[in-house]
Amino acid sequence: MSTATLGNPPGDRSPPSAAIVVIPCLNEERYIESTLSRFMAEPPETVRKIVVADGGSTDRTLAIVAACAQHDDRITILHNERRVQSSGVNRAVERYGDLAPYLIRVDAHADYPARYCATLLRAQAESGAQSVVVSMIAKGTSCFQTAAAAAQNSRLGNGGSAHRMAAEGRFVDHGHHALMEVKAFRAVGGYDEAFSHNEDAELDTRLCLAGARIYLCAGADITYYPRKSPLALFNQYRNFGRGRAMNIARHRSRPKLRQLIPIMVGPAVCVALLTPVSSIFAVPALCWAAASFVLGAIEGVRQRHLCAGAAGCAAMLMHLGFSVGFVVEVLSQAARAGRQAQRGAFPAAQPAADQS
Repeated sequence: MSTATLGNPPGDRSPPSAAIVVIPCLNEERYIESTLSRFMAEPPETVRKIVVADGGSTDRTLAIVAACAQHDDRITILHNERRVQSSGVNRAVERYGDLAPYLIRVDAHADYPARYCATLLRAQAESGAQSVVVSMIAKGTSCFQTAAAAAQNSRLGNGGSAHRMAAEGRFVDHGHHALMEVKAFRAVGGYDEAFSHNEDAELDTRLCLAGARIYLCAGADITYYPRKSPLALFNQYRNFGRGRAMNIARHRSRPKLRQLIPIMVGPAVCVALLTPVSSIFAVPALCWAAASFVLGAIEGVRQRHLCAGAAGCAAMLMHLGFSVGFVVEVLSQAARAGRQAQRGAFPAAQPAADQS
């Protein structure tokens, strides 16, 4: 499918249009009100609808959303029974996608600059892109969050990913999802709901294969707040690793170097368990740990912040979580393939005769 089929004709520079805002969330009572206030401030001609796709919050999230809806009738709650973000956005587009030509996906766990939607719509009109993505700059409010943010904002944690640094307007193959043409989103089938994580990168792959263009917008960087605890951060990156493995298997692609290096961390740690046999087995894991600590300390000095100096520790959790998720998913896929091959190689078992 060509780019002209998916989006605006070449040279089309129509004025900014309107969008629906979709906010998938779960238990975000701390952030949801401030997030909603940003989009309530956007004029109705820019934002037609604000859809909170809730995955079953058990805290005060829904009560806060309902209170905000009393002041802005554009706000509506969509109950996302499948809970995952991909499903929430898909359901929102199914129900409200005809209200505007664009959708803007919003994370409740972040801060947004003023006139965010207008900036994205202007970037789309100027670039003609079917998807406009943004950079995500991490920020911590506690010591651990500060360490995690320092890691995520540096090559130690992001490997040089374009959308993890302050954006300069240019075309890319992936970025943090912001604005998307509803027609293009529907044309490629929306998000794959089998993905609880990495669904954005998987969709970007299909968009690019369909001839769509993805534009990284300057001046619309969002502020992201990392997970609050080491376990939560580890589990987040474990899910990222699993999603990346699924994406690579789905599209028969190869991991990039910045993904391949952390993938090797888990095997290196496992090999280190053989240290009683020979100290040589500890070398890969020790080199990784030493490099992480040194680079983290350098980041702390650069930022002149003691907590940022622990970026190496946070990065190690991220690397290890990503590796565990990736490797476990690869092994699971291999096991499933083996079982399928075995079923194909042997006749299906016949039901036993009734001997009662």
